[in-house]
Amino acid sequence: MSGTYTVRDSMTMLRRNLRHIRRYPSLSIMLVAQPILFLLLFVYVFGGTLGAGLPGHEGGGNRGDYLAFIMPGILFMTIASIALGTAISTATDMTTGIIARFRTMNIARLSVLTGHVLGAVIRTGCAVVIVTAFAFLLGFRSDAAPLGWLAAIGLLILIAFALTWLTVGMGLAADSVETASNTPLFLMILPFVSSGFVPTDAMPAGLRQFAEHQPFTPMINTLRALVTGAPTGSDRWLAIGWCILIALLGYLWSRRLFLRVPAT
Repeated sequence: MSGTYTVRDSMTMLRRNLRHIRRYPSLSIMLVAQPILFLLLFVYVFGGTLGAGLPGHEGGGNRGDYLAFIMPGILFMTIASIALGTAISTATDMTTGIIARFRTMNIARLSVLTGHVLGAVIRTGCAVVIVTAFAFLLGFRSDAAPLGWLAAIGLLILIAFALTWLTVGMGLAADSVETASNTPLFLMILPFVSSGFVPTDAMPAGLRQFAEHQPFTPMINTLRALVTGAPTGSDRWLAIGWCILIALLGYLWSRRLFLRVPAT
């Protein structure tokens, strides 16, 4: 099948996913509300104490300093939350038999999955804008130049693309929607064991080693540097490398599972 038909079919499947989002907005609202609730919880419940322990602030930081510190972690959790919703929607397609039905039609084979991924990236962009706007209302401020924000947006898109392909595979592998809603939960847990909410230097030695070398830490560190105008160092290359690796493995896994679905 030519590239033109592949793009056309992918756009058709994208429109299908966007219509589902518009028709059933409750899941999207819940997934966006979750990082906002985390933001309120960490800033107003834990922010006074945790902000006082931030390094690099004479006399300790305050809630505003802690808000700036955790903002990249909150944005990452926003992406992970939307990716979790993608696993649910993919599993729904699998369990209702619509993917098997699509396999019998004269369309590009992987356009169904591409539609899920593109729809999730668009939904992620909207969610990130909402969460960022809410953070600015709470007092978040950035010293980053426009180029820094553009680079941060590019990295956010890359992270969303990678995590979405991974969760598409999880949705295809799940035997039920309930399983698909639980399997990606580690994406919401691992940011807590990273540099997202506390400096890794404050962790015990073994936990610190894990936190510093897991994939999400360089992503969050790079986002933090970009939105604050600080140098990114080697973290940016680690972040990009991890995103490419996760996206590639997620795509290959999803493709293999999808092509095994029998046509009916």
